[in-house]
Amino acid sequence: MTLFGLIGTAIVGLVVGAIAKWFSPGPKPSGCLVTILIGVAGAYVARWIGSEFFGWYRDGDAPGWLMSVIGAMLLLWVLRLFENRR
Repeated sequence: MTLFGLIGTAIVGLVVGAIAKWFSPGPKPSGCLVTILIGVAGAYVARWIGSEFFGWYRDGDAPGWLMSVIGAMLLLWVLRLFENRR
C-alpha cells in the first residue's frame, strides 16, 4: 500500500469512526487515533460479515459507507460489553 493509500484509509476511518460514535449511544472511547482505528476496523468487520454470511463482497471489494458505519457501531457495542464486565 502506498503512502497516499494509507492516508486515504486513515481519513475514511476517521470519518466512519466519527459517524459511528455520533450515532451509537452510551460512553465512547475518545481520541483521534482511536476513532480512526474504530472506523478502519468497522470496515473490516462489515466486509467480513457481508462476505461470510450474505455473499455480498468478493476479494478486493470494499464495503460501502453505510456498512462500514454499521460495522464500527457493532464494534463499539462489543467494546462496551467488555468494558462493562470489568
